[in-house]
Amino acid sequence: MSLLLLLLAAYLVGSIPFAIVVSKLFGLQDPRAYGSGNPGATNVLRSGNKGAAALTLLGDAFKGWLAVWAATRFGFGPSEAAFAGLAAFLGHVFSFFLRFNGGKGVATAIGVLAGVEPRIAIFCAIVWLAVAYTTRYSSVAALSAAALAPVAGLIFLGPVPAVLALLAMSAILFWRHAENIRRLKAGTEGRIGAKKS
Repeated sequence: MSLLLLLLAAYLVGSIPFAIVVSKLFGLQDPRAYGSGNPGATNVLRSGNKGAAALTLLGDAFKGWLAVWAATRFGFGPSEAAFAGLAAFLGHVFSFFLRFNGGKGVATAIGVLAGVEPRIAIFCAIVWLAVAYTTRYSSVAALSAAALAPVAGLIFLGPVPAVLALLAMSAILFWRHAENIRRLKAGTEGRIGAKKS
């Protein structure tokens, strides 16, 4: 398999909108129609269905991990595998199946990190959980984990090209959370567990 074909396949896998697929399976409203309008696990949680939210989270994380795993199975090196993960992440954020719109990519990023180096994923997951528990803001937790992911990459991997993929994901996560940052400043950001409106 060529690298270009790998990246394309990873992008298409990343484009699968699990939030919408799972919501349909559970008979729930399209997550783009309520809350933040984001097709992701946190917004699905606003439907009140924790099972659907958990399944969305797992699905979005799995596709990020799968891209990295598949790259290594096809004989690509760690750097190419990391960029395959980045392609899956971009698929989630700019989904082919949603006219190049998509989610913010937090769960998919965690899946990519788990494939690249599990210690980075564990570190970022702990940061996310700690910040989410103390603030009850998913966006603040995501931004904290995103900011520290490239740092963790340098610690656990060293200055290798794969860290550039982590840095790119971090930058895109901040960009995708621009509206959340504005709402946080205005004091109108929704907290974890708040029902849809």
